Amino acid sequence: MNGNNRSEIELGAEVLIVLKKDQRNGTLTQGIVKDILTNSSSHPHGIKVRLTTGEIGRVKEILR
Repeated sequence: MNGNNRSEIELGAEVLIVLKKDQRNGTLTQGIVKDILTNSSSHPHGIKVRLTTGEIGRVKEILR
């Protein structure tokens, strides 16, 4: 699943995100969702989340 819809993302879900610094090269970072930062129900570039590591980025894929 892609990460464009807020309803598909749950706290504690394992996801792949793209960090702001990696937007040009597309490097993905794997982690567990701690907070959902985007308030709208969807976003074309992915819902913005904070991982348990403190990293913030947009969800590109939901693993489980």
